[in-house]
Parts: sequence; C-alpha cells; structure tokens
Amino acid sequence: MAGITDRPFRNLCRRLGAGLAVSEMLSANPALQSSRKSRERADHRGEPGPIAVQIAGSDPAWMAEAARTSVEQGAEIIDINLGCPAKKVCKVAAGSALLRDEPLVGRILAAVVDAVPVPVTLKTRTGWSPQSRNLLRIAHIARESGIVMLAVHGRTRACGYDGRAEFDSLRALRAETDLPLVANGDIDSPERADWVLRHTGADAVMIGRAAWGRPWLFREIDYYLTTGEHLPPPTPAWVCNTLLGHLEALYGFYGGARGLRIARKHIGWYLRARWPSDDAVRNELLAHINRAETTQQQTKLVRSLFDGLPALEDAA
Repeated sequence: MAGITDRPFRNLCRRLGAGLAVSEMLSANPALQSSRKSRERADHRGEPGPIAVQIAGSDPAWMAEAARTSVEQGAEIIDINLGCPAKKVCKVAAGSALLRDEPLVGRILAAVVDAVPVPVTLKTRTGWSPQSRNLLRIAHIARESGIVMLAVHGRTRACGYDGRAEFDSLRALRAETDLPLVANGDIDSPERADWVLRHTGADAVMIGRAAWGRPWLFREIDYYLTTGEHLPPPTPAWVCNTLLGHLEALYGFYGGARGLRIARKHIGWYLRARWPSDDAVRNELLAHINRAETTQQQTKLVRSLFDGLPALEDAA
C-alpha cells in the first residue's frame, strides 16, 4: 500500500500482531532510485525482521538489479508486485498489467530469483479481468521460476476494489499447488479471516485496507484464530495512546512539517474506525484537527478528542 505502509506504520502493525509487514512498493526504474520517495521506502532502520521489500516493474534486468540493491540494503525477502491495479503502474506495464503477458512474467520471476540469495515471493490477483482469470497458470510459472510463496488478492485488475473479493479461485489454486498460499481481500474481521482460511485452505491471511485506523486488527485476528474467542474492544485511552505514538513516529520519520500533513489521513482513518457510520460528526472533527498548524497543536487536538469517550463497541 504505497503511501501508507511506511516504516512507522509497519512497526506499529508488527507490534500489534502482524507476523510480517511488507514495504511500500518500490519502483525498479533506475531513474527513480535516488528520489526522496524511494530512499524513504528503502529505509528499514530499527525495523524488526524479517525485512520484506516489494518491487515493481516490467523489465527483467531492472527488476533483478532492484532486488540485488534491496538485499544490499538489508532486505531478507523480495516480494514481486503483480497485483497493483493503479493506472499509473499499469500504464508502464507493471503491477497487474503483467497478467496479460505470461511469458514476460516468467522472465521477470526467473531473473529476480536468480539475482538474489534470499526468498522471493509473489503478490498477484486472480487475473486481468473476470473473463481472463489466469491464476492457475501464473502460479505454475511462479513455481517453475522458484517463487517460494504466493499472496493472492481475490479480485482481478478490472475489478479494482469494487464489489466483494471472491475466494473460489484461491480454493481451486490450493487444490493444484502446495506452494504456501496467503489469501488477501476484504478480510476485515476475525470471523472473516477464519472463514477465508477454512474456505481456501490458505496458510495465512494478508490484511490491507482493513488495518487503516485499526492496526490492532492483527492481534484481534490472531487471538481469535488461536482461542476461538474475541479480545475485549480497545479502550479510548488505549486507542488514543496508540494513535499519539503513531503520530510521533510519523513526525520523527518525515520531520514536523511533512509528518503533520501525512498524519492527517491516518487520523481520519482512526476516526472512521470509531464513527463508522456518522460521516457528519467525523468530518467535522477531522476538519477541526486538519486546521492544526503545528505537530503540538495536532497532538493536543487528538488527545482532547478522546477525553471522555465510551468504549469502541459503545461508540459504534
């Protein structure tokens, strides 16, 4: 999730139960390697391992070099992006656009696997469109190329994030391969994670958008899968402290001015988790907080927002 899963967010998710947190998608284009965005995405200082770096591109040589560079910078796992549906990615024939060119997929996977001594994994979708699902062929290419794990989002590129993810494709894939399989797409509760695992036979689940503003979802899912029971809902004080810690990490990573701006979207997601159906209240609160001109003002407003609030289950 480019622009979201930066080092502060990854560290928070790992602390709250995520077994692995993959870096933001890093372009393999050599012209972009020295940009500020690329440098920040490659910054893993103080991050708990294993360090997993996701790369994207359509040129096998560029992808191999990006993988080598990432390993030199500390990557312990290389993840290849074959699933991003964003237009700016697909228009350069990267991400899920590659699903239309299976021979090129094979060349890219083989080049990256041959280039590095660390495990290489693959994140993909079920195909380019509902009419051209080719997940089974992509999985076969991946296995032949030396990919060690597949993460599959249960939508095609044409679906974007519309509708509901489908998992019958992953169930069919499980019957055809013993590669470790990670299921992804609309997994937003412990019960949903449990159902997806049972329905698909996958070995793990991957959480994306559902963790925006709810990074504690990882530990809730882990606890439910382990015990069959639910954790008590987080208290307002705990959520407030978690959010304030997240903000401080953003300020430290990006600096005060940029951190202030970047924090706004995260604050909005935390508010959406608390008021999932009350857009008017949420938008009014967020507009007030977004007028803060300093990090001190921003944190003060966030702290005051949570004073006296009921538990999450009551607020919902």
